[in-house]
Amino acid sequence: MTKLTIGKLANAAGVSTDTIRFYERCSLLPPPDRTESNYRLYPEKSVLRLKFIKRAKALGFTLNEIKELLALCHDPRATKEEVKLLTEGKIEDIKARIADLQRILAILEHLAGACDGHGPADDCPILAAMDTDSEGECKLIGHHKRCRHTGT
Repeated sequence: MTKLTIGKLANAAGVSTDTIRFYERCSLLPPPDRTESNYRLYPEKSVLRLKFIKRAKALGFTLNEIKELLALCHDPRATKEEVKLLTEGKIEDIKARIADLQRILAILEHLAGACDGHGPADDCPILAAMDTDSEGECKLIGHHKRCRHTGT
């Protein structure tokens, strides 16, 4: 069986060598064989595994969820129902994120509409809205330099 060095594996899978090392540390990739010089040697099937990980990441799965998917792939007792449940959970996560983003978009559109875009920034309704919350505390980390309630 042909073995690939980390560089050849990275090229074949379209990822960086750092990504491969990271996936090893996260146990997404099994530990490779080593040469006498301690170079990593991967089986060719590692290319397919890395491409699977890339596709799952592109679909929004977390690394832990990808670990679960990979475990299901390699467990002869795993069922389609388990895979479907994991996928449906991801769908619900994505719907919740979309709802959050739509809420944020509506707020930003409202704020942008409240600002005429003229005059000094210290009188900007956008900055004022982000400057304080209902309790008068700064909302943002690294907030605007003129956060009135902290005197900064």
